[in-house]
Amino acid sequence: MKKVEAIIKPFKLDDVREALAEIGITGMTVSEVKGFGRQKGHTELYRGAEYMVDFLPKVKIELVIQDELLEQALEVIVDTARTGKIGDGKIFVTEVERVIRIRTGEENEEAV
Repeated sequence: MKKVEAIIKPFKLDDVREALAEIGITGMTVSEVKGFGRQKGHTELYRGAEYMVDFLPKVKIELVIQDELLEQALEVIVDTARTGKIGDGKIFVTEVERVIRIRTGEENEEAV
């Protein structure tokens, strides 16, 4: 099993969620996060004063999926979240050693 963490632009969340649901992925955790990469934030004008916005609002989607679905899920996220502009986000994939469903005690694939 793999854990996929995708950091995307907030307005793309619904599109990505719907696209993942179409391939059978329904369970996910979504968090509002802030950060920056190469774009290093931007400046804004507020009441005549210019100030630096270092951390930009993003959304982090976390999925734990079976290995067989990984490539399809990554393709869906990339295709759906891409705008072609700087700040589209990143995807991180890590190995999951063990999953336990607290309610039933089921483990690994049965718990996902």
